[in-house]
Amino acid sequence: MTTKTHLGMLLTALMMISGCSNSDQAVNASADTDAGNTEEVTTLRFSHFMTATDNINTEALEPWAKKIEADSNGRIKVEIYPSATLSKPGATYDATAKGIVDIGMQAQGYTAGRFPLTQIVELPGITNTAQQQSCILHKLYDEGIIASEYADTHLLALVGTGQGALHTVDKPIRTPADMKGLRIRQPSAVASHIIEATGAAPVGMPASDTYTALQRGVIDGLSFTWQPIQAFRLDELINTHTNIPFYNSTFVISMNKDKYDNLPDDLKKVIDDNSGAAMAANVSKVFDVSNDKAMNAAKEKGDVMIDIPDPLDDPNWKGPLMEGSQKYLNEVNATGLDANDVYEKIKAASKTCVV
Repeated sequence: MTTKTHLGMLLTALMMISGCSNSDQAVNASADTDAGNTEEVTTLRFSHFMTATDNINTEALEPWAKKIEADSNGRIKVEIYPSATLSKPGATYDATAKGIVDIGMQAQGYTAGRFPLTQIVELPGITNTAQQQSCILHKLYDEGIIASEYADTHLLALVGTGQGALHTVDKPIRTPADMKGLRIRQPSAVASHIIEATGAAPVGMPASDTYTALQRGVIDGLSFTWQPIQAFRLDELINTHTNIPFYNSTFVISMNKDKYDNLPDDLKKVIDDNSGAAMAANVSKVFDVSNDKAMNAAKEKGDVMIDIPDPLDDPNWKGPLMEGSQKYLNEVNATGLDANDVYEKIKAASKTCVV
């Protein structure tokens, strides 16, 4: 073998070693760059029973989800599942506690006896607006009066939805006597006791079932705040309304405790900065605006409107409302809780929560 051949082979070997070394360095540099730019994304599945087009979803919950994503620089993504696709309306809170969903929103009244002290806020004469109700709820929570009812989740917000009313088809309700024998959808134990005290038959069902139930004659009317009348297209069926503030429904929005606890501190702060009383106020403000909008739409449609603004001072209505309220308080007292004491604290908070 000639000297030239030896030199050629040596140069070729050196070039191959150099090429491999440069290639390895390039791969390692690329891997290091990718590792530096890649951050784990936490996806939170948010379940609720409202429709995707419901303005509570589009104007309150979706903007909240987008803000969480923006404030976390994309490290948290909130996927919203409306229309009870992940959890049943009355089982969403428990689904959140068990980790079946990460965040859930449901009406406390959908689970009878689960939130007894919270539901005292639903009694007539306590609040005038959804925002006032949210304020009262968070005062009670912050003072530890109702906090134990939510100990198995990480609470995000307690939301007032506004005053309830009665809605029927061609059945004007001016006095309790007009309700005798009617089947009225009720959203909670509080509303149920008051409806029963008037001589009507309360029928429990989630909001999503009311259209079909009314259409098929399963129920004669509804006890509802105004917002769902449009949200669930009930304005297509009902034409008679009695504006009587005889109950005030509430919602809870909570997060799975383990899911929250496993977040790094900076992402916990993102959740904390976007929850609590401020979140509740934002959601309940949408309820207040929507309630007024739906009521005005019914007036413009020519629906029959009957106003009973202060039923606790009305000689016809005071008796049934007080009877139903006391029945609920007695039931809570019977469990060993001091419902009367909480009721007085709620009335005191109502005076300071003027929105």
